Amino acid sequence: MRMSKQIHRGASAPRWAMRRRLACAFVLALAVCALAIVPTQFAVTQEPATTAATRNAALVAATDEVLKETSALRELPIVRPVQSSTQSRAEIERAVVKNLDEDTTVADMHAAEVTLKKLGMAPPDFQYRALMIRLLTEQVAGYYEPKTRQFHLADWIDVEGQKAVMAHELTHALQDQHFDLRRFEHWPKGESDSEIAAHALIEGDATLAMVMYISSSPMRALTFLKSIGKMGVDTKELDQAPRVIRESLLFPYQEGLNWTRAVYKAGGWSGVSQAFKALPQSTEQIMHPEKYLSHEAPVKITLPDFTGLLSEGSRTKPGSNPAKGSTTLTTWKRIASDVNGEFGYYLLLDQFLKSPTESHRAAAGWAGDRYVVYESSNGRISFISATAWDTTNDAREFYEAFAKRINLRYPGAQATHPVEPPDGLAGFASWKTDEGAAALSWSGSRVFIIEGCPEGVNPDRLFAAMKE
Repeated sequence: MRMSKQIHRGASAPRWAMRRRLACAFVLALAVCALAIVPTQFAVTQEPATTAATRNAALVAATDEVLKETSALRELPIVRPVQSSTQSRAEIERAVVKNLDEDTTVADMHAAEVTLKKLGMAPPDFQYRALMIRLLTEQVAGYYEPKTRQFHLADWIDVEGQKAVMAHELTHALQDQHFDLRRFEHWPKGESDSEIAAHALIEGDATLAMVMYISSSPMRALTFLKSIGKMGVDTKELDQAPRVIRESLLFPYQEGLNWTRAVYKAGGWSGVSQAFKALPQSTEQIMHPEKYLSHEAPVKITLPDFTGLLSEGSRTKPGSNPAKGSTTLTTWKRIASDVNGEFGYYLLLDQFLKSPTESHRAAAGWAGDRYVVYESSNGRISFISATAWDTTNDAREFYEAFAKRINLRYPGAQATHPVEPPDGLAGFASWKTDEGAAALSWSGSRVFIIEGCPEGVNPDRLFAAMKE
C-alpha cells in the first residue's frame, strides 16, 4: 500500500518535512548508483579537531560556493543567500521528533498501523511512531528547512566531502525561492498518490542536479566517495523496516530521478521548472513519464459512507444474558480514505506475489482508485476499494492478480465463490477468512475490493453501493 500522510500506502507515508530529514543516506546511495561508480576502499584517517565556530565558518563558505555553482547548473538564479549551520546529533534528533509529532496525528499513526497489519504489509507488533523515530534519527545528516529557509548539516560530517549532498539540499533552497516549497507541506488529506508524485518532482529535480554537480569534476566524485567511506552510513533500521515503508520512502528519489531525467530530456531545466506549475498528478505519471508529458490525468473516484451497511448483521447475543435476548451493537468508524495509485497497488500485490514483473504488469493500466478503511468498536478492520483501469483487459489482469494475492494473504481461507476463468467482461470471487470475508468484483474497466467484510454482511450490498 502506498503511504504519504501516514506511511506510504498502508494508510498513506510521512509528510514532506519529515522526508527531507531522511535524504542523506538515500542521496548518497543514489549518487553512487547514478554515476555508475563502484567505490574502492579508503583508509579512514583521523580528522583534526575543530571548534564549532571553525566548522560553522567552513560550512558558510561552502554553502555560498555550492549555492552559486548549483544555481548556474540548475538555471535558477539566487534570490537571497541561504543561511547555514551545523547541528549536533541531539539537536537533529529533537527536530525530527518535533516534526513527526507536529505533522502526523495520533489518529493517522493508528490508521497506518492497523491498515498495514490488515493488508499483511507489516508484522503484528508493528508500531508506526517508534519505527519512524528510529528511521529518521538513523538516516538524518543534513537538510534544508523551508520554514526557516536554512540549511543544516550534521556536525560530525566532513563539509568538504559532503558538497554533493549540499548541492542536493541547496537545490531545494533554490526550489523554495522560486516555487515555494511550503505549499507542499499542507497537501489535501486523502490525496497521497498525487502528493508522492509531487515529492518525486522535488527530490528527482534535486537528485539530478546533484548528479550533474558531481559529474562536472572527477576529483569531486573521488572526494565524495572517500567521504562516504569515512561516514560508514548505518541503514539497519531502514533495511529491517517493512518493505512498503522502505520502498515508499525511496520512491521520490529513485523514480523521481528517472522521471526528472525524462522531463529534462524533453524540455531541459525549463521543462523541469514548468513542472512546478503543472505538477505530476499520480505515481503512474512518475513511473511512466510519457503519461505526464501527454497529460493523462487520473480518474477521480468517490466512495459512499459504508457505516450503516457494515453494521448490518453485527448484532450478537451476549452469552451472559441470553434469556432477555438483548443485543450488543458493534459500531464502525471510517479511519482513513485515500488513493493508492499504481505504485501503491504494485506494492500491495508484490508483497505476496513476489514477482516484480507480474506485479508491475498487473498494476500498469491503473486509471484511478479510492480506498477507505473502517474500524469497529471491537477492533475489526475493513478495507474497501474501487479501482478504475484504462481498458477491460487491464482490469481483468489486475482482478486475476489480486485474487492470487488474496489466496496468498489468507492461506487458510475457504473459497465461498471460487475464482473462475473470466467470462466476458465481469467476474466475482469471495473467500471466508478468520479476519472476515474477502471479495472481488470485476465489471468492465472497474475492479472492486473488500477485505474484512464482517459476518452477516453481504459483500454484494457493498459492491452495489460502490457501483451506484
